[in-house]
Parts: sequence; structure tokens; C-alpha cells
Amino acid sequence: MAGLTAKGAATRDRIVRAATELILERGVGGMTLDEIRAGTATSKSQLFHYFPDGKRDLVAAIAEFQSSRVLEAQRPWLDQLDSWDSWQGWRDAVVTHYRNLTHKYCSITALVNELTPTDPQLAATVGAHADRWYDHLAAGVRRMRAKSLIRPDADPERLAMMIFTALQGGLLVIQAKDSIEPLEAALDGALTALASHRLSLPVA
Repeated sequence: MAGLTAKGAATRDRIVRAATELILERGVGGMTLDEIRAGTATSKSQLFHYFPDGKRDLVAAIAEFQSSRVLEAQRPWLDQLDSWDSWQGWRDAVVTHYRNLTHKYCSITALVNELTPTDPQLAATVGAHADRWYDHLAAGVRRMRAKSLIRPDADPERLAMMIFTALQGGLLVIQAKDSIEPLEAALDGALTALASHRLSLPVA
């Protein structure tokens, strides 16, 4: 929120962080505002001061916080993705991030899936954060093509969607398996598919 004092920004951040853990554990529908207030040690007036639209504003703030956290965990690789080494570094950063999480799934996708039936407008707002992640991948594939590391006829958007879908699928399966291996396998397969578009150099 614009115009907050440093103390106010810190208080809002504390509320978002605490509410994130509660909602990741129980889902949006599983938490009432009273439970969120109790779980974040926040008064009703304080909660509505920082989140005037109540739970909707808080969920949007949680999505923004989670998106920033997951994207930051992939840096600096995510902002480069212009070499085979940078893609491998990105893959390793993603695996490390989710290996160290208590809730091993894509929280943005989970929020979108939960919100779509009841609040499609908020679901679209939350989903825009996933689109940002995909956009980084597509930019990376375009850089690979511009540097002639993959064939000129490669479709960056389609390849990025393949990588992003593999990533999301891996995150979905690790919940059921309670293991990071499905994510590792999904990302390895996606990078192998990307490498299949490697530009063959002419024999000297």
C-alpha cells in the first residue's frame, strides 16, 4: 500500500506472512477472518486498515508475496536463461526452493484453483502472477534463439509453455508422493525437450 510509514509497512508485511502460512495449510475456504485475526494477532480494525476489502485483499496480498518469494528464489538464473548452464542453474534453484518448503506445491496455482469457482475475478488477479513466471521462461527461450543456441524455427512461447506445464505437473505430483523426485524428473524432461531444439553446427 502506498503511503504507509515504515512501521505500517512492517505491520502489514507481518500480517501477510503469518496469514500466508495459515492459508497454505488450510486453504482460503478453510479460514475465516476471525481465525486469521487470531492467527496473526491482529485486531479487526487493524486488519481492515491494511486490507479494506477484507479477505479478498488479503488473499491478493498473499499471492503477490508468494509470487515474489518464488521468483526471487530462482534468481539470478531466472533473469538470464541465455545459456544451457543458466537453464541448469534455474532448474537446480527451483528444486532447492521447493525441497526446503513445508508446503511443497505451487501456492499460486492452488489459490487459482480454489478461487475460480467462487471468485473468478480474484482468481484472474492471482493467476497473473503465474503468467509472470511463464513470461520469464518465454523471454529466456527467446534469448536462446537470438543467440542461435536453438533452431530459428523454435517457438519460444510453445517451448516455454511446455517447460512451465512440466514444472506445474511436477509440483502437483510431489504432493502425492511426498518427494521432490517428481519435480526433478519433470524439469529434467523439460530441459531435455528444450535441448532437442539445439541448433546443429555445421561440420568444419
